[in-house]
Amino acid sequence: MTPFEALYGFPPPRVLDYVPGTTQVAVVDALLHDRTVLLNLLKQNLIVAQARMKAQADQHRPDKSFQVDDWVYLRLQPYRQLSLKAKRFNKLSPKYFGPFQILQRVGQVAYKLALPVGCPLHPVSHVSCFKPKLGAHITPLPTIPPVDSDGFLNPEPTAIL
Repeated sequence: MTPFEALYGFPPPRVLDYVPGTTQVAVVDALLHDRTVLLNLLKQNLIVAQARMKAQADQHRPDKSFQVDDWVYLRLQPYRQLSLKAKRFNKLSPKYFGPFQILQRVGQVAYKLALPVGCPLHPVSHVSCFKPKLGAHITPLPTIPPVDSDGFLNPEPTAIL
């Protein structure tokens, strides 16, 4: 429903295109010509304003795209991630985990990752959570921290001396 229809209770009248010379009265002809010029000017101003707003919004949006079989690091936010709750010292926990291989592209901005078996995270993530893996040497490690059934970190010792 348009604002006009909400206010007056009936749809707005249709604005027909003006064809020059269709009226015999000069005043009506001038009025219709002025209306057409004004409508075209308004449409052009709307297009310019939309382009300006899009350019302003796109300044802060990086254009990231990855291919299948690329390697990326996955950003996890411990203070937001409910499946990987940390007890404290969130600012000292790592921000990126991986690298993980991209298995499939889901939509335009989501990708499915090859996460380790038993990982509590969903395998599909948004492109803003990825950081590309640079270099040719790839050593995939299951670096998602182990958690217990309550979602708290469960550190395991690497060696006993």
